[in-house]
Amino acid sequence: MDAMSDKDTDLMAEGDLVADYLEELLDIADLDGDIENSVQEGRAYVAIDTDSEQLVGKDGEVLEALQELARLVVMTETGNRSRLMVDVAGFRARRRAELIVLAKDAIAAVQETGESARLAPMNAYERKIVHDEVAAAGLVSESEGEAPNRRVVVQKA
Repeated sequence: MDAMSDKDTDLMAEGDLVADYLEELLDIADLDGDIENSVQEGRAYVAIDTDSEQLVGKDGEVLEALQELARLVVMTETGNRSRLMVDVAGFRARRRAELIVLAKDAIAAVQETGESARLAPMNAYERKIVHDEVAAAGLVSESEGEAPNRRVVVQKA
């Protein structure tokens, strides 16, 4: 199956649109970075390879803002909401690995003590990673609270 599906073609077009926008943004900010786009897990995925941590910011805050801007660009140009992901300098992959360790630690604690474990506040994407890990371990989890203090609570099934 060499040909991309229509959906993948649309997602690549989304990525191209955002890559052009981010390229202009990097030029304006006088920052270096190589931009690549792909389709991963049914989403357009745009990665900026750079040495600059400025585009990540504290706890990924600048990265989250860039992603929201990128999604707004897609909405403005196409009229469609986007689930596009933007990554800078591999931050999301590193954060995903950290979250999996955090989830496994919480799972182990709940299995050992039988008590619920409340994790630190996270954004929706991060909570999804934790929920998936908890479900795979046969436990249950739920989100509680309001953003920006929304967190995952891990419990026995």
